[in-house]
Amino acid sequence: MSVDKTLAAVADVLARAQRILFVTGAGISVDSGLPTYRGIGGLYHDRLTEEGLTIEEALSGEMMATRPEIAWRYIAQIESSCRGAQPNAAHRLIAALEQEKALVCVLTQNVDGLHRAAGSRNVIEIHGTVHRLHCMSCRQGRRVEDYAGLSIPPECPRCGGILRPDVVLFGEALPELAIERLESVLSQGMDAVVSIGTTSVFPYIAGPVLWAARQGVPTIEINPGDTTVSAIVDHRLRMCAAEALPALWQRMHPAEPAEDRPL
Repeated sequence: MSVDKTLAAVADVLARAQRILFVTGAGISVDSGLPTYRGIGGLYHDRLTEEGLTIEEALSGEMMATRPEIAWRYIAQIESSCRGAQPNAAHRLIAALEQEKALVCVLTQNVDGLHRAAGSRNVIEIHGTVHRLHCMSCRQGRRVEDYAGLSIPPECPRCGGILRPDVVLFGEALPELAIERLESVLSQGMDAVVSIGTTSVFPYIAGPVLWAARQGVPTIEINPGDTTVSAIVDHRLRMCAAEALPALWQRMHPAEPAEDRPL
């Protein structure tokens, strides 16, 4: 099927759908200037850290507990790559769809906060966010805009312990509340599940697409490369998110003046 025909088919699915789950990964933020982490050209593609570790070892819960200065070095690198980034057209159009539909939920692996910055309210941040910190000793929490001015690793102003971001590191359990929210959303039924910018290597990220396929719910993937769910989705757009979402929006809103489009 040609790209135009696939865009038309996907736009028709989304126009009819009232309950949509978007599953997003680092690829949706590429056009905001953020790097992917594992893909070709990504921040940690096929190389070790300066300590000779894989990034999975450096950014593990065990490393944070035993050598927090190493874990923090790479957390700070990720935060630095996110700093100052703004939502792109894909983030904004997903937020705009939330205003039109009965339910639009975003399940994101990203810790950059760009979905919320774009105006999405129903967001499940399955890996947490770099903008919240808590003390590993006394559990005191604080929110930060960025890490500028923080000592690395930062100390707790209350007890002198080490702060850590509220993100899920390798080897750590997913937040129970986020899992419960996802299960609740799926239990209510979906009209479409859309995977955007993720390789879907984690079972809990591929899971909603597999669930939808089993239920006969339309599935869509927007990703320039091949992923673990590419072979099972109903519609596949080999496009970047910031290109695909405006093209879909225009097909869904053909009578809308260009100047009124939330791009």
